[in-house]
Amino acid sequence: MKIRVFMAAVLLLISHCVFSSTSLPHIVILATGGTIAGTAANNTQTAGYKSGELGVQTLINAVPEMNNIARVDGEQVANIGSENMTSDIILKLSQKVNALLARDDVDGVVITHGTDTLDETAYFLNLTVKSDKPVVFTAAMRPASAISADGAMNLLEAVTVAADPNAKGRGVMVVLNDRIGSARFVTKTNATTLDTFKAPEEGYLGVIVNGQPQFETRVEKIHTLRSVFDVRNIKKLPNVVIIYGYQDDPEYMYDAAIAHHADGIIYAGTGAGSVSVRSDAGIKKAEKAGIIVVRASRTGNGVVPLDKGQLGLVSDSLNPAKARVLLMTALTQTRNPELIQSYFSTY
Repeated sequence: MKIRVFMAAVLLLISHCVFSSTSLPHIVILATGGTIAGTAANNTQTAGYKSGELGVQTLINAVPEMNNIARVDGEQVANIGSENMTSDIILKLSQKVNALLARDDVDGVVITHGTDTLDETAYFLNLTVKSDKPVVFTAAMRPASAISADGAMNLLEAVTVAADPNAKGRGVMVVLNDRIGSARFVTKTNATTLDTFKAPEEGYLGVIVNGQPQFETRVEKIHTLRSVFDVRNIKKLPNVVIIYGYQDDPEYMYDAAIAHHADGIIYAGTGAGSVSVRSDAGIKKAEKAGIIVVRASRTGNGVVPLDKGQLGLVSDSLNPAKARVLLMTALTQTRNPELIQSYFSTY
């Protein structure tokens, strides 16, 4: 009799553990490299380290606390510093995320990424992921080998946000340093400090306090499930280049863009996208060659107003790098300038 009672208790405990495990959200971590997977020669070195040294399973094993929040699996998409990220890789990443989120058994995705171009990749997924399930980017400013490395906590908080039911439908998010940012608005603002990702004009979606996400707002711009952009069957993204505006900026940069068959040009103009007489001539030449030109501001903040007296389309509040991402994505659908301008106003 005692043996039967004991066995029943054991079976009950096992079934409880199995149920508890399977009832947790299933989050897939996609790793692409970056400082979060970087190592250095010593634990005080925070520059000159090697990015993309550690694999995704090593990152997961370093944060066992994630297992209390979600059932976590990992896949390695790339293992590079994000300065080496390419449009081919981000297209592959978007297609991978779409395939994962189409599965009933996947509740969200976390992507580890280098900080240098994280805002570009995150915004691309904000435009092209066809799901309202949470997609969260995270990263680190200190390599994993450093004293007080920030990657482990950032990864834990990213998984926590992705597993939170309130994260659904908020677009692609960026989680670092206890902050929850929108991929539409946040960008890297400092070369070295931990609190580098900010949205000075728009602020954050929320914060993480003692391991708990606290959401404060939503993004009104169109994203993810409501987006018209679908790149799931696209093989190659259009070629869009950025030309920087400055004193003495040369017209021959536009000649180079034409010669290399650019599909689009982002002009990172001074002030509110102001165009010099030299770039004015270059933009006219580019538009005559059939290239779509969009004016952005090199200041990084503020809105570039639509001025029919000026050449080119305008980027609204997107910085030049994100404007390039939107134009590149828009050109997969259309070359109609009016329609493309409407995308810049609403996305």
